Amino acid sequence: MEPNWLSPREDRAWRAFMHAHHQLVVHLNRGLQESGLSGADYEILAVLSGHDGDRMTAHDLCNTLGWEKSRVSHQVRRMQKDGMISREPNPDDARSTMVCLLPAGRTAIEKAAPEHVADVRRKFIDVLTPAELDMFAALNERILQHLAENDDSAVEGGPT
Repeated sequence: MEPNWLSPREDRAWRAFMHAHHQLVVHLNRGLQESGLSGADYEILAVLSGHDGDRMTAHDLCNTLGWEKSRVSHQVRRMQKDGMISREPNPDDARSTMVCLLPAGRTAIEKAAPEHVADVRRKFIDVLTPAELDMFAALNERILQHLAENDDSAVEGGPT
């Protein structure tokens, strides 16, 4: 069976989307590095700092981020060594672990967030009109919904 190759229009849209996403992540991560955080550090700290009690189960953290368990485990171990987060037994379920934001992690996210949000605004939000932002969100939500409906193994994604 012959592959259903992308038309020039489809190829242009796909490549532009992929390249823009990659370049945006590169630029935003470069800004975060100036504050001493990696993109992965920031994502975990942002999720924990926005969660009630600054703590959540490792399983819930995986689901919120849309990451594989091994990636979360590796990143949490590294951040624990840096004193930003801790792992504790879950008092409600001995089989699971709680990931907890420590004061150093709170300080790091509070220091990095203002400039990171300013970078997001300069490099993404301000480039689009309000109507384009609405359309962009709707299109991406449609793709995410389609993926969720058609992939039983998919993990729901969180912030990026």
